[in-house]
Amino acid sequence: MEPTRDTHATLVDLLDRVLDKGLVINADIVISVAGIPLLGINLRAALAGMETMLKYGLMRDLDERIRAYAQRERQKTGPILDEGRKLFYVLSDQYR
Repeated sequence: MEPTRDTHATLVDLLDRVLDKGLVINADIVISVAGIPLLGINLRAALAGMETMLKYGLMRDLDERIRAYAQRERQKTGPILDEGRKLFYVLSDQYR
């Protein structure tokens, strides 16, 4: 991957690129006084769209849990419809 520079990029272009490709930040911070380290922080953050995260194996467990929960809730209550609307299931001859 080669870096490119586009001087006319907008914030929307940047956000689209970050969500599509992803962004990872690794930082090691050490706070010291008079040369004596007092506090150390190791930070790793990833920012990307859910599709990109799953593609690289990040947050897969969380995604599976959320999808399973949503499916269980949908089975309990059925689909959410506006007031006065009805849902009809039409099966083709192939599935009858």
